[in-house]
Amino acid sequence: MLNPINKTIELADGRTITIETGKLAKQADGAVTVRMGNTVLLATVCAAKDANPGVDFMPLQVEYKEKFSAFGRFPGGFTKREGKASDYEILTSRLVDRALRPLFPDNYHAEVYVNVILFSADGEDMPDALAGLAASAALAVSDIPFNGPISEVRVARINGEFVINPTFEQLEKADMDLMVGATYENIMMVEGEMDEVSERDLLEAMKAAHEAIKIQCKAQMELAEEVGSTVKREYCHEVNDEELRKAVHDACYDKAYAIAASGNKNKHERMDAFDAIREEFKAQFSEEELEEKAPLIDRYYHDVEKEAMRRSILDEGKRLDGRKTTEIRPIWCEIGYLPGPHGSAIFTRGETQSLSTVTLGTKLDEKIIDDVLEHGKERFLLHYNFPPFSTGEAKAQRGVGRREIGHGHLAWRALKGQIPADYPYVVRVVSDILESNGSSSMATVCAGTLALMDAGVKIKKPVSGIAMGLIKNAGEEKYAVLSDILGDEDHLGDMDFKVTGTKDGITATQMDIKVDGLSFDILERALEQAKEGRMHILGKIHETIEEPRTELKDHAPRIETMTIPKEFIGAIIGPGGKIIQGMQEDTGATITIEEVDGVGRIEIAGTNKKSIDDAMRMIKGIVAVPEVGEVYKGKVRSIMPYGAFVEFLPGKDGLLHISEIDWKRLETVEEAGIKEGDEIDVKLMDIDPKTGKFKLSRKVLLPKPEKK
Repeated sequence: MLNPINKTIELADGRTITIETGKLAKQADGAVTVRMGNTVLLATVCAAKDANPGVDFMPLQVEYKEKFSAFGRFPGGFTKREGKASDYEILTSRLVDRALRPLFPDNYHAEVYVNVILFSADGEDMPDALAGLAASAALAVSDIPFNGPISEVRVARINGEFVINPTFEQLEKADMDLMVGATYENIMMVEGEMDEVSERDLLEAMKAAHEAIKIQCKAQMELAEEVGSTVKREYCHEVNDEELRKAVHDACYDKAYAIAASGNKNKHERMDAFDAIREEFKAQFSEEELEEKAPLIDRYYHDVEKEAMRRSILDEGKRLDGRKTTEIRPIWCEIGYLPGPHGSAIFTRGETQSLSTVTLGTKLDEKIIDDVLEHGKERFLLHYNFPPFSTGEAKAQRGVGRREIGHGHLAWRALKGQIPADYPYVVRVVSDILESNGSSSMATVCAGTLALMDAGVKIKKPVSGIAMGLIKNAGEEKYAVLSDILGDEDHLGDMDFKVTGTKDGITATQMDIKVDGLSFDILERALEQAKEGRMHILGKIHETIEEPRTELKDHAPRIETMTIPKEFIGAIIGPGGKIIQGMQEDTGATITIEEVDGVGRIEIAGTNKKSIDDAMRMIKGIVAVPEVGEVYKGKVRSIMPYGAFVEFLPGKDGLLHISEIDWKRLETVEEAGIKEGDEIDVKLMDIDPKTGKFKLSRKVLLPKPEKK
């Protein structure tokens, strides 16, 4: 007999979230369904019984998947089934992963697989805001060791009020869109975009989210009690040698501290010096002894290195590369480095370097979005590439990884609000990281800003970004907030807090915290320090280029836009696209047309002014209404015994009768010297009300001979 257990969470606006376990997927270690309105998610978690040999990290895999059937749709493509994860699914998986990962015990190394599947949706409530809650609830009802629960909520500011888990419709009106992950006690993860808000506003949003999360965590604790899963499985994934741990510390700590405090700015030299200490310690053992002891020595020495780096910062204020805590690495920038792209820039900060390019395109280059719940087109694209050579690694570059999608998305969020809403071009920014030692996503934002300005894109304001770090030991009051962190300071530190913004406020943020007990006071300090850093970097951007170029590069496409009455759209396209294709062939311009707000919106793109002007003239001719009495420049299409047919507007022919060619009497049209293909001026004299035929005259434009 089924005996499902339910918990209900009330939101402030009266909506409810229901968590249920014991009904579906009962062979998983933990499984729950989360329901909000007609949105239903299933989350499952399975963990291996033991860790694989030699694994000393947390092998966690989070997969978020949306079924097209959830919204009554068929997938696209030939196979008509769900394929590889979309960017949106990957980004949601990362949001959940980043909040869960730090909360598994440090010595737990068994493989853990979390699957969250959207089985039903109504297109109103946003399912990604429920994914973190579902994943954590599945862990809560399992016997897998986990220092949670956690939950995630989306907080949006709409008309000055914070709304928890807004609907799709509500979110469109928001000036803040923030996803926050937290335990009952502490914030663990933040990600979002904003419309140039203040540091104080961001903190207030995080506090509002945390209050909602506390209620959701409490519901999970009660659920775990009812299920009886408060006692977790026993495990032993590490065998330690405390004597060896002490020997490594005693022999290596002082030497490691000396290197940490030496201020060597070269990453690879520093790494080699740290590695030499470990190898020196290993040299006292035989090869047979090392087979057993080497993995332990590596682990213990990593802890020594971490402690030395942290103590050097906390006790002496000395960072690995010799900087003060608030100091930003030297910056140099260059624009217009590449002649081929429509805009390019290099941004280098210390040992991190981005070469970014901008390509301008037409409506035909728009990205089509066809996710389960989101359909539409995207006119601003940003892609981030992280080749292995950027860190000096000798390995092949495979496809785009989750990290690259995540970092690119953050930079995209940072910049997209600065592209004017009516900008006629589709814009693609590509950031290639050529060197990396900390905060390459923020280098992408800065290089992207410079490249956009170099391309002549009329961005509203330049954007800069900085990554902040934190060193704080549990039970110790002393802490250090670090500006512009190195890769090692991210790896060995307690926080990675990326903030982007203009001179007037924050546009995007991403934060991951690895330590318990981070107060809002520390976050406030980090945000203020980040602001100082952002302003310093903005100054460097302004030194390189003050404002966007006034003109596009010579080889960039030119785009002109025009609107026409919607009843003319068909006439411009023509049967089977014949007219519009013909105009494109004749002029060399690219012409696109669509109906927007009850009018036809036309974009004409070309690499030279003549092709655009020719296309515009042709379109104006099609939509022009012939007016009696107007003079037109026409083209002779055919010669008849009784006159000539002249195309005086595109697609509109009129009869120039032989009697209307000249004042003198003509026996043939050829007498007047007129032949097919000639361009002549004609006047529209009349439109037959019954047939709609046009009567033209040339003679009325000629001087009338005097009577003899």
